[in-house]
Amino acid sequence: QVQLVESGGGLVQPGGSLRLSCSVSGSDFKIYTMGWHRQAPGKQRELVATISSGGLRNYADSVKGRFTISRDNSKNTVYLQMNSLKAEDTAVYYCNVERNDYDGHELDYWGQGTQATVSS
Repeated sequence: QVQLVESGGGLVQPGGSLRLSCSVSGSDFKIYTMGWHRQAPGKQRELVATISSGGLRNYADSVKGRFTISRDNSKNTVYLQMNSLKAEDTAVYYCNVERNDYDGHELDYWGQGTQATVSS
């Protein structure tokens, strides 16, 4: 069983920044495509960004140019740097394992989520 633990959420003013981290257990981290999703109150969970084992990145249009996803395979950790934050970025942010890139299997491992609130 793969375990994911997010950290780094909090309260920030509009225009500010937050850096989320997600630590992943196990020895297969380097072969996973990793993702960040978010869920705002009353809304469905949505994809924010993904990063493949080879470093290919994909972003939702709403965060392009403001958010950056990265990974450190030596630390089994994926990050989400969020800049120029807006009130509409307020949500619970979830880290997940999207896929095993070696065999193509879709995976369904999720963290518990971390709250990011953008408010003045």
